[in-house]
Amino acid sequence: MSISIKSNILKYIFRNVYFINGTAYAGKSTMVKLLSEKYDGVMCGENYHFNLMNTINKVDQPNLSYFETMKDWQEFIGRTPEEYDNWIIGCGEEATDLEIVRLIQLAEQGKKVFVDTNISVEVLKEISDYHHVAVMLCPQSMSVDRFFERQDEEKQFILKQINKADNPERAMENYKACLERINSYEKYQAYENSGFFTMVRTKERTIEDALTILENHFKL
Repeated sequence: MSISIKSNILKYIFRNVYFINGTAYAGKSTMVKLLSEKYDGVMCGENYHFNLMNTINKVDQPNLSYFETMKDWQEFIGRTPEEYDNWIIGCGEEATDLEIVRLIQLAEQGKKVFVDTNISVEVLKEISDYHHVAVMLCPQSMSVDRFFERQDEEKQFILKQINKADNPERAMENYKACLERINSYEKYQAYENSGFFTMVRTKERTIEDALTILENHFKL
């Protein structure tokens, strides 16, 4: 028997949870941080569900278990764009259960919860509503070309592995092709047509402006 929780129950539990999804380099993590600070809320940054990773296994979560099964980091950066895209999609699907469980735990605290999420828009429609979800988008050229400009440990670690490759230039070209695939125009359009509120990153809009727009949308 498959175990599931009805949508109306999850929507009630997540009544103080605000989700931000979207493409890379759109500013999701920055907004989650600022909103949680301003409203004395709980910040759920990227990979906030990692404290539940000890529950996964290679059979039920093969994509999330990839780091245990891969040969080395050169294999990781050397996958084809199609392989990388399928892995990202698979990780998102497998992580959804972990994210929902973690959010149920956090929602019990009674504070507002701001989430940088990979939960798909299809699932978000089932567990939340229009004014609790925002989609932040970034043009593909910016999300790919400026991907390694951020100083977070994960991206800098990947950059180091690329530089360790036998042919760093070819490795970088391949990895950028992977980023282009997961930030494709088709995926961008799917977000735009999701039915949720969307905000596209521009050079003219300040961080303060973006924060105000989200506050108004979330009715904070």
